[in-house]
Amino acid sequence: MNSQSELDRINRVAWNSSDAERVMTFGKNFSDPGEQAAFDWLAPRCAGQPLLDIGIGAGRTIPLMTSISDDYIGVDYTQKLLDLAKARHPGRDLRHMDARDMSELRSDHYGLAEFSWNGIDCVDYDDRVRILEEMYRVVRPGGYVLFSSHNRGGPGYRENIWQLLPQFSFNPLRLGWRTLRSARRFQLGTLNYLRNVKLNHDYGGYAVKTAAAHNFGIVIVYTTLREQRRQLAQVGLQIDAVFGSSGGERIPDDVEESDAWWFHFIAHKPLAARRFD
Repeated sequence: MNSQSELDRINRVAWNSSDAERVMTFGKNFSDPGEQAAFDWLAPRCAGQPLLDIGIGAGRTIPLMTSISDDYIGVDYTQKLLDLAKARHPGRDLRHMDARDMSELRSDHYGLAEFSWNGIDCVDYDDRVRILEEMYRVVRPGGYVLFSSHNRGGPGYRENIWQLLPQFSFNPLRLGWRTLRSARRFQLGTLNYLRNVKLNHDYGGYAVKTAAAHNFGIVIVYTTLREQRRQLAQVGLQIDAVFGSSGGERIPDDVEESDAWWFHFIAHKPLAARRFD
């Protein structure tokens, strides 16, 4: 099995884990200030238009998206999480679908196609391009895409297994509790890290690396601003705005480095867009 298919297999296992279910059902609205800033920017531009929500997990983004428009479809490739979303949001059009092949969806139709919580980072580079091409295809000319992606220069890229060790305290009871609480996480995290670290590779403009989330149980892509801008242009999308996750600040077009954990990219399909189908 090659490294690309191995990356996909590892992440699919993680999405079916109890830890993923816990995180995905945790009661929160926006994932971070950057996502809220991106939605605030898009809401008046996409109000009332058909919306496509990709990688919905257990359904966190459904209320966010349907506050913009009730013409809504949500998709996810993990049946377990999709079933949770259906139970929490009965009556919504929620479908089992892989973002790399959304051929059952109409071309040139949606006013917004959104892929949240860095979901696009969980496939290899070639499949990432396929997802962006599919998002390009399904949005109407003038329509928008929104997705988030981990920052190659951010603090998340520097995370390592030692952070799973208990934080020292001079209070012996507190230290003992922290030690007990972290024992299982450190054991599982170390096992996952040692199993997945072979896939780590820095390609310059982007990198593939095992991430701390889900006890180092996933392997993801970390991108740079320069590379992601280039990739979007390659697909035919024109960037409108980029927001940093931490403070929700808009990143200027001429900036190439940021300390944000991840980015929220907004781009649109030109009015005179070419078609893929």
